[in-house]
Amino acid sequence: QVQLVESGGALVQPGGSLRLSCAASGSFDKWYVTAWYRQAPGDQRELVAAVTGGGVTNYADSVKGRFTISRDHTKNTVYLQMNSLKPEDTAVYYCKAQKPPFGPPYWGQGTQVTVSS
Repeated sequence: QVQLVESGGALVQPGGSLRLSCAASGSFDKWYVTAWYRQAPGDQRELVAAVTGGGVTNYADSVKGRFTISRDHTKNTVYLQMNSLKPEDTAVYYCKAQKPPFGPPYWGQGTQVTVSS
């Protein structure tokens, strides 16, 4: 079992920045693929960014150049640095961890990000 706890969500003005954190515990290790997803009201959950155990990253087109995913193996923590935030970034952000190739997915409880003036 893996437990994931997100933090860092807040209300921020357009153009501002936030850093989300996802602290992992349990059987989590560095080979898990970890990712950030988001879900706005009425929308499906969508992938924002992902990082493999080897450090390979992948981003949704809508956040490329603005968001950066990173991980600290010593702290079992994954971060999402979000810059130049837009109102359309408003959503609940979820952390996901999954061990390739066939491990079950684990999800955090989510953290709310609201971008508004």
